[in-house]
Amino acid sequence: MPKIKTHRGAAKRFKKTATGLLKGSHSFHSHILGKKSSKRKRGLRKSTIVSAADMNRLKKLMP
Repeated sequence: MPKIKTHRGAAKRFKKTATGLLKGSHSFHSHILGKKSSKRKRGLRKSTIVSAADMNRLKKLMP
């Protein structure tokens, strides 16, 4: 059987944690930032754990 290829677009956006979860960055932090509060923008800088609904789809893309 051939090897399973990793989806390169997903690999550039997400990293696996030591426990096997996927970590990525928040959305809504690229433009239209003037109307967002400083507190909200500061929170969007940090990384986040991918939701359980998206986790199954991403695990197929990143074996």
